[in-house]
This record gives sequence, structure tokens and C-alpha cells, in this order.
Amino acid sequence: MTETQFNSALGSFALYRLPRRKREQLRAWDAADEYLLKVLAEAGALPRHPLLCNDQFGALAVSLHQQQPLSWSDSWLAHRACEHNLRVNGLPTDAVKYLESLQLPPSGLPLVIVKLPKNLALLQDQLIRLQPLLDSGARMLVGGMQKSMPSSVWKSLEQIIGPTSTRPGWKKAKLIEVLADSRRAETPNPFPTRWPLQGTDLIITNHANVFARERLDIGSRFMLQHLPPTEGELDIIDLGCGNGVLGLMAARQNPRASIHFVDESYMAVDSARINFSQLGAETGRASFHCADGLTEFAADSADLVLCNPPFHQQHSVADTIALSMFKQSARVLRSGGELWVIGNRHLGYHNKLRRWFSRVDLVASNAKFVILKAFAN
Repeated sequence: MTETQFNSALGSFALYRLPRRKREQLRAWDAADEYLLKVLAEAGALPRHPLLCNDQFGALAVSLHQQQPLSWSDSWLAHRACEHNLRVNGLPTDAVKYLESLQLPPSGLPLVIVKLPKNLALLQDQLIRLQPLLDSGARMLVGGMQKSMPSSVWKSLEQIIGPTSTRPGWKKAKLIEVLADSRRAETPNPFPTRWPLQGTDLIITNHANVFARERLDIGSRFMLQHLPPTEGELDIIDLGCGNGVLGLMAARQNPRASIHFVDESYMAVDSARINFSQLGAETGRASFHCADGLTEFAADSADLVLCNPPFHQQHSVADTIALSMFKQSARVLRSGGELWVIGNRHLGYHNKLRRWFSRVDLVASNAKFVILKAFAN
């Protein structure tokens, strides 16, 4: 079992990752969280309502709950983890206000605390949208692990927000202090990006934190070449939908189907919604869910699940999310329903799927990927 007691400079708290699992091997915080809180504690009196960006499991928000922070994130799961950890520690759940990534924070923020996201395009988008909201002299602290902080982070901060200074490394973490300069010219935002889907008349929209911002990724391209043919009034789920291209093409192939797009990223679900809106009125119904996989779906409610699961949770490599998706799919699929999964060959999904499915077939493979079909009992 991994450590769950977080001893920060602002207090000790029990912290858990979501989704919870019995033999969790990873902590719900890292040294960058500790470093940020250490520096804040040393500063003395803290302003109320600081903005926290990308607080993954609530380590920052729970520690700063007395300041009633705003938590701005693209992760539905991160927000639910913060709520969970507030409850675990007996703290009021309304101590933190949650802002979805496509919402805009208020202006006049005195303090912004940024946990460096894995996707630096998301950081760029956040900085550009924050720039006009910060008065000169507003303070920004950016923390991350040294191995995940390329020089482009400093360059973006200097160009968009203001002058930086870097604190000495601490426990393999880095901390950058930035002073906002309102004289900086506003930076045009390149997000969302848009690109044509090859072989169709569709234009794909991708918000900043959605995979494959400039072109169709090779995994999805391979999956589209082997998309299962369907017909009739089926319920099809695009699980971990990203920009929704799998569900989009399933809807084009079967206009009578109901397509359900599911992702824990607010930006992904909105990208899928925009992309589906291009289809004509004769195409079937669609629903859009920001959620922890299929937890909101009833048992025996779907005929087909299409899934290109992630094998990272922020900077950690883990199959936790993928395995949760497989287990949930087995519950949600009707008897005879199918889960179609694409994954890197080395991940060994074939054997893992057998935990919940009695039959797993290989549909197609190439040097990098395998496509598997698992049958519901």
C-alpha cells in the first residue's frame, strides 16, 4: 500500500487518488505540491480565493481550504478527487469553488498557483486566457518536477505573463515565480485547433488539452480502418472519446444509432460535441458525458463500446484507468454486446480483458497496435 498521509507545510491531510483501488501504488501528491505549499507557508498571510490551476487530486486545494480557493482544471476526475479528499478530512466541501477548463476565472486575481500539466499546450492556453485577467504585480507560482519542465515553460511565462525568477531545486521539483506585467501585448490564442478529417468533408475541432491537436493520431486511424459495421437503433459508447472521431464515424455509418460520448476531460467532451454538430439532422441522437468512465450508465444499457484507453494519468504511467474502463464496459454491455479496444501491443490488454470477458478476439494488428474485440456474457 502506498502512503496516504500528506504532511504539508500547511497541515497534515489524508489524500487519495481517484479512481480508488485497493492496492494503489502511487501517491496523490508529489514534491512539486510540497514545494509550492512550503513557499506559500513561508510567505505568511495568504490572500483569499487564490486560483489553483491543474490541482490533480486536491493536494493544493485541501491544504489551502481556509483561503477558499478556486480550482481551475480540465479534469472532471480531479475536481471529484478534491471533493472526496475534503470529505475524508472532515472539511466543508464548499470550501473550494470549481471552474471547468472552458470557463473563465474572475479578473483581479492576486495569486495564481499553477501545477504544471503534462500537456504544455494546456498550459499555454491557460496562460493566454489568464493574461488579461491579471493586474500588474499579481503573483504566479508555477511548480513541477524537474524532468517535466522544459525550457519552453520559462519562455511561455516570460512572453505571456511577465518576468520570472527560479527557486533552487528541492526534492527534484522546480518552482518558478512570475510577476504579472499588464503592459504585455495580448497573445493570440491558437486554440482550439481545426483540421480536415482525411477522406471526409468533416473539420475536426480540438481544444488545447485534447490528444491529436493537428491531425488524426495513428491509433485512431488504424481503428477507423477496422470500425465494426452496425445497423439499427443501437446504443454505441465512445469511451474516452477525446475529440469524438470514433463515435463520429460510427454515427455516420449507422444514422439510426444513439452515440454516447464519454470522457473525463471537459475539453474533450466539448470538442466531441462541436464535431458531432457537423452531422446532418438525419443522424441519430448523441449524448455527452463528463464522468469517471461509465459510472453513470445503467447495467445492460449499451450494445457496443469503442475505446482507445489512456495509459497515463498525468505524468504517471499506469493502466488503472484502462482496467476501470474494461470492468465498467462489462457491466454496461447487454448480453452479446461487444467492447472494441485499440492499444499498444506491449500493454497486454488481451489477457487483462479476460478478467471480465470470457472471449477476446484479435481483430487486427500492426507493428505498434492491436485491436481487440471482447464479448459480453
